[in-house]
Amino acid sequence: MQSDTPKKKTLSADELAQFTGTEQWYRHSVNRTVLYSEGAQHVAEHGEAYWLLDEIALIQPYDKSVAAEEFQVWRLNVRPDKTASLTCDDGNENVVFSKEIQYTDFPLETITLYFANNVIHLPSEY
Repeated sequence: MQSDTPKKKTLSADELAQFTGTEQWYRHSVNRTVLYSEGAQHVAEHGEAYWLLDEIALIQPYDKSVAAEEFQVWRLNVRPDKTASLTCDDGNENVVFSKEIQYTDFPLETITLYFANNVIHLPSEY
């Protein structure tokens, strides 16, 4: 007998390593100037982290220090208590934005995404 309960999606660092380019782009639903790659879509879907793409896309028009950076490195670091910190730096570890996340069930301890030319992608897709 098959269960009707949806299977929890999973995400692993090994899975993410397979993304080395993208053939399909996705447009962010609110900030329509932002696109994201297949790898970023995979993170959002399998990590149940569309909120993470939202954090990156939605800050762009509102934070001048973030928007001033043509190349952005976004890092999410999840602590054992399921709180997290989200930072954006300029690629040289000069942090231009940080935010504390009160709770997340993101499945990885850490993930890095790049934002350049209005596109969110995995480092392996850059």
